[in-house]
Parts: sequence; structure tokens; C-alpha cells
Amino acid sequence: MQDQGRSTRKRTGGRLKNVRKRRKNELGRLPTETQVGEPRFRTVDVRGNDTKTRALATDVASVNKGEETVSADIEDVVENEANPNYVRRNIITKGAVIETSEGTARVTSRPGQTGQVNAVLLD
Repeated sequence: MQDQGRSTRKRTGGRLKNVRKRRKNELGRLPTETQVGEPRFRTVDVRGNDTKTRALATDVASVNKGEETVSADIEDVVENEANPNYVRRNIITKGAVIETSEGTARVTSRPGQTGQVNAVLLD
């Protein structure tokens, strides 16, 4: 979520003067909406001489089946509490329920932050 900064007006309705300009650490980025499809990734530079790998699109998920973890193909997005519109657009976020080759699973990772989809099989 992007930081909008402080209000430009006082409680009384008068205008506030800028104390300083925006800072680099206040910079925000638009969310990465990971879609189901041919795998595409983007590397982003982040604070502290580090990088993040963002999944722009993916069709593979690591599904946890009790004791073992298997790689499964993602077929469809069934439910997404973050935004009902994401189901129609096949966008995967944390908490989304996806249909895989192993069965229905709930996403536990953040694909837009980590670049991979980890999921737990639902009964």
C-alpha cells in the first residue's frame, strides 16, 4: 500500500506548508498480482542491499499433504477473500483457495513477495 503522506490541511481547514520533500524510504510500490499462467518472474531491489523475486505469473505450487510436500500444477483460483474480483481474473494471493492437480488447496505463502506458491491441501 502506498503512503499518502500527511494531510495538506489543518484541523481548522487552513493549509499546511511542506516541512520537507518525500524520502526514499516512504516510497511505495503497487501490489504484484500473481496470475495463473506461464511462469514469469521479476527481481526487485529492496532496502538493505537485498532483492526480492516477485512472481508475475506461475502455474506450479508446492502442496503440503500432511507429512510430504509435492509439486502440483495450478489449474484455477476457486476463492479469494482478499478480493472477489481476483477469482475472475485468476490472481493468487495469500489465503486464496486454488484448484491443483492434487486437489483443492489454500495458499500460505506470498507469491508477490517470495516468488513461489506454497499451499496446504484442504480436506
